Amino acid sequence: MTEITKSNFDAIIAGGGLIGLAIGYGLSRRGFSVLLLDAEDTALRAARGNFGLVWVQGKGAYFPPYADWTMRSSELWPKLAGELQENGGPALGLHQEGGLSICLSEAEMQQRYDKLDHLRAHQNGRFKFEMLDRTALKEVMPGIGPKVVGAAYCPHDGHVNPLYLMRALQNGLNRNGGVCLANAAVRSIDKIGNSIRVGTAKGDFECQRIVLAAGLANAELAPMVGLQQSLKPQKGQIIVTEKLDQQMALPSLLLRQTDEGGLMIGDSHEDTGFETSVRPNIVSGIADRALATLPALADVGVVRSWAALRVMSKDGYPIYDQSEAMPGAFAISCHSGVTLSAAHAFDLAGYIAEASLGQELDGFSQRRFNV
Repeated sequence: MTEITKSNFDAIIAGGGLIGLAIGYGLSRRGFSVLLLDAEDTALRAARGNFGLVWVQGKGAYFPPYADWTMRSSELWPKLAGELQENGGPALGLHQEGGLSICLSEAEMQQRYDKLDHLRAHQNGRFKFEMLDRTALKEVMPGIGPKVVGAAYCPHDGHVNPLYLMRALQNGLNRNGGVCLANAAVRSIDKIGNSIRVGTAKGDFECQRIVLAAGLANAELAPMVGLQQSLKPQKGQIIVTEKLDQQMALPSLLLRQTDEGGLMIGDSHEDTGFETSVRPNIVSGIADRALATLPALADVGVVRSWAALRVMSKDGYPIYDQSEAMPGAFAISCHSGVTLSAAHAFDLAGYIAEASLGQELDGFSQRRFNV
């Protein structure tokens, strides 16, 4: 059990997932004393179902601020991985040799090209991609099925082990003097003089900065600091296979092979409220597309399957806000916890330390929904 020896911190993070850990680590590396408050193990956690992609391809194609922010984080990822490992964290299994979007029809190929070409035009060539026909794709994925027409390849994409990432961020936070307190969901937030008081089941704590990074719970916590977070759950399901020899050199939105050899299969999207049951019809649909991509998977055993809830805003893009009613309070919500970890640890944590979000984040405010 973590022992708390003081009640006053420079910053308190509400939420022990990837977003809270990345920001907490980022603040701690700047010399802030940080207390990270995590809820119970039964809480809904997006990180439980994370696919582990560091993904740029297609992100923000029609929302330029998100495209720029995603690209920025991708570029910072090698720095984050190196720093975490230099400080004694585990190897993250980071691979950034590119990623594929597999297309099973000419229509899918055209739609993918149109989307990525739009993104390339916005970023004036900074974003790069290549459309691979079936012949070119077979050089990268020799086992593709007859239904595969081709794929979009993006050199900025990659993948990482999300569990190792969480562990490394927590290790880094602890090494920098940060404290992680479990079973301490936030119950109240009040302004007390020049400080912010945070009430939990484990006691009351004070700070100069509070960052709400509690996923779907931010919808309830944000009003405590005078903010709103318009959020909804979106269920995704994942299948994991037995360990195999190399089947994929590059990850895709549908399939990625871990360093341990297992294939992760996913990319379902369901609006089913807050339930997290595994539904056979959805799993079957995921498996069918995977089999169309790599027919050899028909003889591969499935080890496990699970479902988790993404944290989604009304338009699918992050919400970053700071409170005017309670200076020093921030609310951060997004579903790209892995991809954006580097930008959160370096840039966003820097802005929070300075008590002012950067101009490039203006487009992510909840205010965009107030029209």
